[in-house]
Amino acid sequence: SLWLMLLPVLYYLHQTFLRLVSPAPPPRGEVVVSNLYVTALGGRDPVLKGLSFHLEPGDALAVIGPSAAGKSTLARALVGVWPLHHGDIRLDGATLDQWDPGELGRHIGYLPQDVALFDGTIAENIARLDPHPNPQAVLAAANAAGVHEMILRLQHGYATRVGDAGSAMPVRRCRFGDAGSAMPGGQRQRIALARALYGDPALIVMDEPNANLDAAGEAALTAAIARLRKAGRTVVVIAHRRTVLASVNRVLVLKDGKQAAFGPPEKVFGTGHNITGHNITGHNITGHNITGRKVDESEAINDNRTRLGVGARSR
Repeated sequence: SLWLMLLPVLYYLHQTFLRLVSPAPPPRGEVVVSNLYVTALGGRDPVLKGLSFHLEPGDALAVIGPSAAGKSTLARALVGVWPLHHGDIRLDGATLDQWDPGELGRHIGYLPQDVALFDGTIAENIARLDPHPNPQAVLAAANAAGVHEMILRLQHGYATRVGDAGSAMPVRRCRFGDAGSAMPGGQRQRIALARALYGDPALIVMDEPNANLDAAGEAALTAAIARLRKAGRTVVVIAHRRTVLASVNRVLVLKDGKQAAFGPPEKVFGTGHNITGHNITGHNITGHNITGRKVDESEAINDNRTRLGVGARSR
């Protein structure tokens, strides 16, 4: 009976040893969601109920639906910051909890709905506060997000210091707690997108990434999604504005936490609908916005947000 008690411990040590001597290769970005149920933290009833879909590397998925459909909950589940009640999310065949947390965080990029920037420079923010950042990776992420030129136009460029309220100040003048001049929400969002792309992750999840963007930001986002698809990365976008739909090849419609439709846009909406127009009938998509519930991303979720580079920095 003693051996039976020790078996789980020995298995864990064996798996840890295997990860150390032969780390898993980087994932390609295949995502398989099977019969997924997710319950909100502290809640009892599932928010998501029975979702199942499959994404290949190079796919870009827009998740749409009415208010309280569970769109942001799905985003959090896909990046591993909310636990699953039932079902599986697999990245290249392995469930998220089978990946080493540190490794998984490097392979996933997450742009939350409400952006918080760390107290540090723009370069430090893009590098997710990596103690040994790769300058070339920082520049690559900024270029992939289409934000490099915007950063260079700031007086201190990548050395501009920003805080958790999105303030921007030159490094030599900024101290922790200084208010600074407010950085516009669109700029914060674009810097956070570069942070999500740092390290060239295989899976990128964006929760309403264009909520605060102007026309230039929208164009940069559309181009970024196109580049990611061309590079074989998998992108999931919680859609807020109709322009995102022109960049994707898959659409998931959620209603009351259930999967109402999934497939190519022309299949989901029908070939007679103008996806980028002012109205798509039958799916509650009108005007410039796809209606959706704003969820407070500042809620304490768990330590996984730190490895994804989206949590607040403590001092």
